[in-house]
Amino acid sequence: MRNVLISGASIGGPALAHWLRHHGFAVTVVERYRGMRPGGQAIDVRGPALEVIERMGLGDRLRSSSTNMRGMNVVDADGNELFRSTTHTLSGGDLSSPDVELLRDDLARMLFDAAEGVEYLFGDSITAIDGTRVTFEKAAPRDFDVVVGADGLHSNVRRLAFGPEEDFITHLGLNLAVFTAPNFLGLDHWQTFQQGDVIGGGIMSARSNSECRVYMGFNGEVDFDHRDVDAQRALLASKFEGAGWVWPTAVKHMWEAPDFHFDSMSQIRMDSWSTGNVVLLGDAGYCGSPLSGQGTSMALVGAYVLAGELAKNPATAFRRYEEVLRPYVLANQEIALKNQVNGGAPTEDFAAVVNGLSLPSY
Repeated sequence: MRNVLISGASIGGPALAHWLRHHGFAVTVVERYRGMRPGGQAIDVRGPALEVIERMGLGDRLRSSSTNMRGMNVVDADGNELFRSTTHTLSGGDLSSPDVELLRDDLARMLFDAAEGVEYLFGDSITAIDGTRVTFEKAAPRDFDVVVGADGLHSNVRRLAFGPEEDFITHLGLNLAVFTAPNFLGLDHWQTFQQGDVIGGGIMSARSNSECRVYMGFNGEVDFDHRDVDAQRALLASKFEGAGWVWPTAVKHMWEAPDFHFDSMSQIRMDSWSTGNVVLLGDAGYCGSPLSGQGTSMALVGAYVLAGELAKNPATAFRRYEEVLRPYVLANQEIALKNQVNGGAPTEDFAAVVNGLSLPSY
């Protein structure tokens, strides 16, 4: 089992590719997007995931890519300040903690650079998995010992190997868009949020204040095509029509943003993350939703454990991967449900959950 195909080139996929190459595997990564996907929200690396990054030799680069937030405030629909903090932020939590917040695409590029000797098939996707034989949209069919779905909430590999998405997804009643815009509020390593009864979101400066990332969300379940970006933009614009604060300007920039991303806040819960020679990693198998604040860390830790177990004993790798990781994953998914009830406020046991896994050595 030395020839591995990974579907997805965001966080979990390149991290797994690095560790598999470290252990001597031949690795191919297939990614539907034409290259490294730009944009995405600010993400956090915490607890054992920080140790994974250190073991990859990326600790200094990770910290140098930090958003370096100084604090946050909350305003009402007229822009009047309701709350201010220089000790916590909504996106990153406790500013005095060792956690590192950075932009998703910065971490993705970092992991891509670290995965040397990996074959990438950009602009392609899997159409069928029949044992070791994998069929692609564009590339010729090939055989792989292991197929890994690291392709996110709407995983194509999960659908092909396990069944329809609706069998595994739970909507948490929230929807969120994120995109890049000019720093039109002139924020200085700062984030400002405004929350209404149905709609809300925030704006944070990024890349040394040269731009910002805009978050726009609303409550309720809606039907939408996760591949129809224009329809998603129109949906968001309709939800924010007539909204106060700076939302009209944000909507204008939304239409121009090249990296617009929209999705529901949902979780994936499965009885098993593997079937046959197919295994799932990160959001594809155990999405916690952005409400957990732990999606990135779970993917990084999962990649490290899965690669280590495959190197240790391929015959027991999938079982051991779940035994090591599942308690950590379930605890983090529960954190998201508690945050949903608390309106996003950190729960008292957050730190214990974040650090609730001792990283094995492989």
